[in-house]
Order: sequence, then structure tokens, then C-alpha cells
Amino acid sequence: MSDNTSAPTAPTPLTLLGLGAMGTALARTWLAAGHPLTVWNRSPGRCAELALGGARVAGTAAEAVAASPLVVTCLLDDASVREALADADLTGKDLVDLTTSTPAESRTRAAWAAERGARFLDGGIMAVPPMVGAPDAGGYILYSGPRALFDEHHEVLSVPAAARYVGEDSGLAALYDVALLSAMTAMFAGARHAFALVEGAGVDEKEFGALVAGWLTAMAPATAGFGAAPSSEDATSPAVVEAGDAALLRTAQEQGVDTALLIASAGSVTGI
Repeated sequence: MSDNTSAPTAPTPLTLLGLGAMGTALARTWLAAGHPLTVWNRSPGRCAELALGGARVAGTAAEAVAASPLVVTCLLDDASVREALADADLTGKDLVDLTTSTPAESRTRAAWAAERGARFLDGGIMAVPPMVGAPDAGGYILYSGPRALFDEHHEVLSVPAAARYVGEDSGLAALYDVALLSAMTAMFAGARHAFALVEGAGVDEKEFGALVAGWLTAMAPATAGFGAAPSSEDATSPAVVEAGDAALLRTAQEQGVDTALLIASAGSVTGI
């Protein structure tokens, strides 16, 4: 009688270049999941903890690349990726770049990798280091490039955080990443503006901070509709919008707070 039970899949070996706060968080999750991991970092001292956890430490980036068929980069910027991989043999490798870059840089890196015999996926990490390896924290990683390549490595790529595929165009993950980060940056700028308005007014900052967080959380779902024209039910009278924007600007002026953020977000407001 034959045994049709399939053998468990062996953990995928991989190489990680870059051990900043994010790279270290990624490495810990892969080690914890049992994946054979080779690491390299420009500053070797950051490798010690991971070596104790079972990671193999490579002396050079080229040596690290040679150790595994799957290579992940998580470096400072696109120039750092180019420099780190300058002497590496990428023939037959699968390169996944999780370094923050622009869409054009990602497309250029994809072509560069193909010229060197590698398959390429670009990634955008939508998480901060404490969210990596924490399934309920809400973090995820965006990927773009060949769908078949993403599917092939989906299991290992999903270990640090949920993996979301956004398209064949290598630049899409970077575009999504930067667009989402831009929204976050503007939100934080708005929160700082709010605190600046109440500074010196005897307001309890902790209590006010809770109000800011609660209000932004309550309003966040409304942002999903920005990509579509408002319906007649949702549309607000231009006169009402103009009057509201004008009040925001006058209040900032009264409180001695810079109005550049409001002008940029509201557009041209008459009567100011």
C-alpha cells in the first residue's frame, strides 16, 4: 500500500543584505521560522546577535549572495543596493529589493538585475520594525514584478508580514509605498499643526493628543473615497468648503502658526 502523504517542504534558504532596524527585524522572523539565513551588513558588529540565533555571517556582500538562491536587500537607498551588489554574481539568483526607492529607480533596478541574469521583485514595507513578525499589528509588504516569481516565493516572503502583490510593473510597489507614506507624512504634519495651534493655550496635551488620535481614526475611512468623484449626496457646497478653509487659515494666523500646510492642502482660498 503506497503512502500518498507528501513530505513537508524544506524551509527556503535566503540571504539578507542590510541589518538596520528593519533588516534586523526581518532577519529575526526568518530565523524564528527555521529558514537558513545568511546575512551581511556594512558594519559587521550588527551581525553578532543574529549569528547567535543561527544566521551565517558573510564577510562580503558577494559572498552572501553566493550562499543562497534567494537574495533580499534592505538597505539605505537605491545607490546602496547598486554599491553592495557591484561585485556579486547574480546569475540564476532571485533578487527581492525591499529598499525604499522611486518607481523609476525600481524599474531601472529590475532591468539591471535582468542584465546580470537575475529575476527581480521590488517590495515596499508598510510597517515599522516592531510590526514585523506581529501578525495582528497590521503591517504588510507590497510586491511588484513577475507574478510567477512572487507566487514561487510567497511563503517565505509572508513570514515577516503579509505579502500583497500589486502588479507586474516593477515600479508599482514603490509607487504604492511612497504614495501611502506621503499620506502618512501629511497626516503627521497635520497633527503637529494641531498641537502648534493649542500650544500656550493651557490645553492638556495628553488629553488633546487622545482627541487628535480619535478624530483622525474616525475620519480615516473617508479617505478611501478620494479616488472617485463625490456623489451628489456626498458633495459639499463649494461655499461651505471655502468658508471652512478660510476659518482654518484665520485661526492659524491668530495663533501665530505657519499656514503653508493648510494652503498646500486646501488649494487657493479666496478672501485671505
